[in-house]
Amino acid sequence: MMPAIEVGMSAALSFVVSDDDTALALGSGDVPVLATPRAVAWLEAATVEAVAPALDASHTTVGSRVDVEHSAATAVGATVVARASVGYVDGRLVRFEVALEEADADGASRIVMSGQVTRVVVDRERFLSRLRPPA
Repeated sequence: MMPAIEVGMSAALSFVVSDDDTALALGSGDVPVLATPRAVAWLEAATVEAVAPALDASHTTVGSRVDVEHSAATAVGATVVARASVGYVDGRLVRFEVALEEADADGASRIVMSGQVTRVVVDRERFLSRLRPPA
């Protein structure tokens, strides 16, 4: 039976950018600012969290497409919030609207990354049974 994922399901996760989260540390650049791959991972974590209440232990979602724009740099020590909201559902396909917001000292926020993430609902055992063994 397919999980009951609905448009509007959402989640927000908060993170503090550390030295381990930088482009320099992850090898995606040579400056000590929030790395795009880490920001994408945080957005994907929010998508997983958003639909978790609708999934039983036999189902999960897997990423199939990421389309984001990283529009501003974020310094080490900054707090960011990864937000994900289900915007579209078609059978097993779930498309999320995502945004990464950075809060400033005055409580105002700015969007530093935004876009869409698409995930697909899968049967956990069936999905894992299709893995090829390492060569």
